[in-house]
Amino acid sequence: MLLSRCTSKNLISPKIGIKFFSAKPKRDFKDARTQPKHSQAKSSSSFMMNVFRGKLETKEVFPYPDVLHADQKELITSFVGPFEKFFLESNNPTKNDENSKIDDEVLDQLWQLGAFGIQVPEKYGGLGLSNTQYGRLCEIIGQNDLSVGITLGAHQSIGFKGILLFGNEKQKEKYLPGLASEKVYAAFALTEPSSGSDAASIRTRAVKSDDGKYYIINGSKIWISNGGIADIMTVFAQTEQIDPETGEKKDKVTAFIVERSFEGVTNGPPEKKMGIKASNTTSVYFENVKVPIENVLGEEGEGFKVAMSILNNGRFGMGATLAGTMRVCIEKAVEHATNRVQFGKKIKEYGGIQEKISQMNILQYATESMAYTISQNMDQGSKEYHLEAAISKVFASESAWYVCDEAIQILGGMGFMKEAELERVLRDLRIFRIFEGTNDILRLFVVLTGIQYAGSHLKVLQNALKNPAANFGIVSSEISKRVSKSIGLGAIDFKPFVAPELLPYSQKTAACIESFGKTIEDLLVKYGKNIVNEQYILNRLSNAAIDIYAMVVTLSRSSRAYELNLPTAQHELNLTKALCIQASNRVMDNIQSTKAKSQMELLNIMGEIAGEVYTKGGVNTTHVITNC
Repeated sequence: MLLSRCTSKNLISPKIGIKFFSAKPKRDFKDARTQPKHSQAKSSSSFMMNVFRGKLETKEVFPYPDVLHADQKELITSFVGPFEKFFLESNNPTKNDENSKIDDEVLDQLWQLGAFGIQVPEKYGGLGLSNTQYGRLCEIIGQNDLSVGITLGAHQSIGFKGILLFGNEKQKEKYLPGLASEKVYAAFALTEPSSGSDAASIRTRAVKSDDGKYYIINGSKIWISNGGIADIMTVFAQTEQIDPETGEKKDKVTAFIVERSFEGVTNGPPEKKMGIKASNTTSVYFENVKVPIENVLGEEGEGFKVAMSILNNGRFGMGATLAGTMRVCIEKAVEHATNRVQFGKKIKEYGGIQEKISQMNILQYATESMAYTISQNMDQGSKEYHLEAAISKVFASESAWYVCDEAIQILGGMGFMKEAELERVLRDLRIFRIFEGTNDILRLFVVLTGIQYAGSHLKVLQNALKNPAANFGIVSSEISKRVSKSIGLGAIDFKPFVAPELLPYSQKTAACIESFGKTIEDLLVKYGKNIVNEQYILNRLSNAAIDIYAMVVTLSRSSRAYELNLPTAQHELNLTKALCIQASNRVMDNIQSTKAKSQMELLNIMGEIAGEVYTKGGVNTTHVITNC
């Protein structure tokens, strides 16, 4: 059982805080009347959190959010033109890639456009755009040059995002004007040689001076985007903290605003990379760096929270960016398919090519729908978008890779040539499944967080059943829901929210959500807290959750197109129908595989294979020629 039972402890972070009820709680022989009343589990407005309970929470998905008023739409349109002109006339992505550098004059023009301070409030010198407006500009960047996108994103999406989210007024006044408009670059310094996805295991250390006026930081960071050009860095280091209740000393991560001008900050040479070559990536070293206490970002010991909030907040931008990248790949594939003649016909007439083009568009539509659902929820004030943002990052990065790869396939030999520019895009895309949380870890994050939420509600019900008379409301509500399901009256009804033409497809989605919720409950009862060790099951549950979100956001967006009678409405309805057919089948297959005996048998065999390969350090089969 090596693959499924490989512990997930420390994969995300030992501090993620996931706690599960025991499948076999201890009996409590005390009189129930003497027990305190059971508190309600915390509720959530997040659509995906509630999916893990088999429940439909519509607030953040129906109707499809439209937050931009006319003035905001006019404002973002005024920026779109200059951005597109810049990429058409001034930026050369092929040259950037070959030189592994963006020319200074090109960067100067980006500064003049305000591209480095898109979301910084105007009073600090930025453009002051919303998340949704930022996403629209990210889309343009993704259509043109992902290396430029990384340079911009490392600067503002994560580099100084912590100052926007957690900085006090003095910190904002001191740093944001330069970062927004005065060519002061930023970087996000978290990853270390010994810690990748496990952010809490970092070794860089900050020791407070005896007078409490500053910290001294020692350590190193690797693979830091903008690491060689950043003047301001958000740096994370272990600090000794005293528990106010117990007096016990513990190491906790603290976030710092570190200036390159502080003595002791250096960096290594630019890394040689597969893709995004023009973005600057280096190691950064801190040797006795003296950081004033006022440069602590957020609260001391709360650095892990700061880091996760920054990453969660910025992930929607990746979806918007890659939706733009997919758009260009599709355009190149369509242009070739409509002109290339083989065996007497244009290749666009062949069913195999049509299927590829359709699938590419389905994935682009879903990616774009996710990105703007999340950004607009954020603009409406939502604070619970972390699951949706993680799903968006996973879905977008994997879909973009597929779309670009298929575009190359459609172009054939031409797609393999540099002239078509798709080989550069494919190389650039590969990193998106790795950085800002690898997709493997984000899948675990999604499913474990959702299971924790479902488990907390199930624990409340378990406790309530110990004394049903005192908890009549909880028990009766649950009984009513379960009876309805048992006689075929599903609790989920999309009819008020979707276009009439989509009702059969929304029913497939509803069935997936109900089956998913029941499966989560059954697995919690079966495994209890040990569910964290069943990674085979967790990965399939996560894939099911991702597909459910894709179905719902496309149902919502295409229904919006139908209601507004948009010229693309029928096409959007068809994209949604196709996705719902595909995704609902995958969801049910993934759910079934969590309990199928044949899958468990396969898993055991796979575990034995992996164990043998690990033992031998690689391939371990007898060669057919040498027999050794």
